[in-house]
Amino acid sequence: MHLLEPFYSWRKYYIASEDERSPFYGRVYSEFEFTHAIYNYLIHPQWDDFGSETLYLKILFTDYTKGFSIIEFIGEWNDTLYNDVMFLKREVIDPLTNQQVNKFILIGENILNFHASDDSYYEEWFDDIEDGWIVGINFQPHVKNEFINNNMDYYIAFSNEFDHLNWRSLSPQFLFNQINVKMGKRLGM
Repeated sequence: MHLLEPFYSWRKYYIASEDERSPFYGRVYSEFEFTHAIYNYLIHPQWDDFGSETLYLKILFTDYTKGFSIIEFIGEWNDTLYNDVMFLKREVIDPLTNQQVNKFILIGENILNFHASDDSYYEEWFDDIEDGWIVGINFQPHVKNEFINNNMDYYIAFSNEFDHLNWRSLSPQFLFNQINVKMGKRLGM
């Protein structure tokens, strides 16, 4: 797992640690010192810790004018034991929504498992973004099924058409535009 880096090709557009409005502003990273692990498996030092014991992330891009953020995840999303969504909501999402970000693209291909609890933080997040949306792309089928089986798809939109987007070959703005059009049709906007 230590070889899995967050997607770095968009660094020419955005770096969260250099964005004064980002919850990770000023964070310093090492390329050589591995300090975080998921169940005794070291992870690459470029992933950001936000309080969870098993889930890490990287804000790949945020556009405050258009009000969207793209976030990549790695690890196990465990609301049952660690209440990961609470840490995510308080430490990452709240600071972004306070900056008028109301559209979130969550990249979940490196999430190994999802363990649900209640939906109160998802509901709060959903209520906070009013005319916005939350989209999950490229989640592993078993992880996506766990979200859906626990009715979290009421808050996070999953779709095979999102999963077929080759997001790494797109610019962040183009990815957002593609998803925004699809969500506009879905929501009747």
